[in-house]
Amino acid sequence: MPAELERSRKFSKEVIEYMLGKGKVLIVTHDNPDPDALAAAFALRHLIEVKAHKQAVIAYSGVVGRVENRELIKIFNIITSRLEDLDLDEYGVVCMVDTQPGTGNNSFPRDRDVHIVVDHHSLREQTKLCRIYDVRDEYGAAATILYEYLLCQEVYVATKLATILYYAIKSETQDLGREWGPADRTAYLNLLQLSNNRLLFRITQAKVPAEYFTLFNRAIENARQYGSVLVFNLFDINTPETIAEMADFLLRMEGVDFVLGIGRHDESAVLSLRTTSHEVIAGDLLRTVIGDLGTAGGHAMTAGAQVKPMRGNGNLLYEFEQTMTKRLLKALDLPNCKGKGLVIESGR
Repeated sequence: MPAELERSRKFSKEVIEYMLGKGKVLIVTHDNPDPDALAAAFALRHLIEVKAHKQAVIAYSGVVGRVENRELIKIFNIITSRLEDLDLDEYGVVCMVDTQPGTGNNSFPRDRDVHIVVDHHSLREQTKLCRIYDVRDEYGAAATILYEYLLCQEVYVATKLATILYYAIKSETQDLGREWGPADRTAYLNLLQLSNNRLLFRITQAKVPAEYFTLFNRAIENARQYGSVLVFNLFDINTPETIAEMADFLLRMEGVDFVLGIGRHDESAVLSLRTTSHEVIAGDLLRTVIGDLGTAGGHAMTAGAQVKPMRGNGNLLYEFEQTMTKRLLKALDLPNCKGKGLVIESGR
């Protein structure tokens, strides 16, 4: 058995054994969960039900805003709860997937114990206090780790489960084009053969409201280019995932290697950083830019951050954008030049 699968066999066995006799199980994802978080939680709940014969509750704070992700929840009937609505004293086992204690991107109380962590981001010091933690930053998706758990425990992967896991890896690694490893490629190819193409089409081609295109327009109109760096500000938004989506879109701009997106949701500034450069680590770079203003984390090419609270009018958000831009240019050792807009007036 390859070393990666042996590790998955060991950890999945420990997870199942730890569940026994400890009461109700809670699975926590990061706030505003994406497909990777949802799929990992869905797969872990299935593993627990089949092997430990226990029910588990999936919970998060925030919203699932992107229509693709809402369609995913609808298709796969993923029953979730809001963290704020739960009595956390009822749960004897708390698991985290695609996030870790103290990262700032989940709303689970910091003073409560987390027992099990499965994640693919950099290992945090607080995570080492957990009973079981399987953190693999060399993996492109948390869903890949959970897929290996299912394989190692000989749990049948039916079509719907295969489809959600495949879509998670597909979206997280952008079809194996970003931050993937051998394990992700193996899982991607294996799950593709088991997936339902009609369900995948329903997710990827989900209808969007007119406001969706308004946000694209706002991102383009507000974007400013500083050499190889592009910064845009969406100001107040209803769905924080939109910032990452717009950042991915604008990274296609010719001559741009770094895109920083900014917006405000629920009185918190939300940032997404994207890069095509292999000379810096996006997560480290964004932590440097944010400093002590908030929390940040990520991978080599993608990163996110939050600054709480962020109250005030649009001028405050504009000033925050200017501060973040100056810090980013300084961290990259680039000149603090005047930004250039992307929109060229047609003269009409």
